[in-house]
Amino acid sequence: MWRVLTDKEREILRSNSTIQHFKRNELIYCEGDEPKDMMCLLKGKVKIYKDGVGGRSQIIRMIKPVQYFGYRASFAQEDYLTNASAFEASTVCMIPMTVVTGLLMSNPNLAMFFIRQLSIDLGISDERTVNLTQKHIRGRLAESLLFLKDSYGLEEDGATLSIYLAREDLA
Repeated sequence: MWRVLTDKEREILRSNSTIQHFKRNELIYCEGDEPKDMMCLLKGKVKIYKDGVGGRSQIIRMIKPVQYFGYRASFAQEDYLTNASAFEASTVCMIPMTVVTGLLMSNPNLAMFFIRQLSIDLGISDERTVNLTQKHIRGRLAESLLFLKDSYGLEEDGATLSIYLAREDLA
């Protein structure tokens, strides 16, 4: 995102953003909350999830460093439909959506950046919906493992995923 901003716009973002630290499993936002900030994960991992029946939650997306999140609901002018929590100790840059919206109105390249991001996310979501409804459990597990490998890479041994997931989170 920084590449499409002018020096003045970067300074506006810097002066209006705040840095927050979250402990493991600490909530960043809750379903039903009004979105006020766009977030950029600087360090750690964040899970976007939906609470399900019987106290189980379904992870919808994992956020890794320097990914933006939490802005879709604001653009849709609705409350959050999901929850976000720190999967591990995390540092998040919070940028007020009023500032982001102001920059979008004056910078068409920034607007295209977000259109592209939302389009990519929609494509991934569509593909996941088809795969989850049409693949057997082994195929879904294999796809999840490949996604984690592509997203987080492997440890030095070349065989171990570079992310720790409990079985429940993988499920």
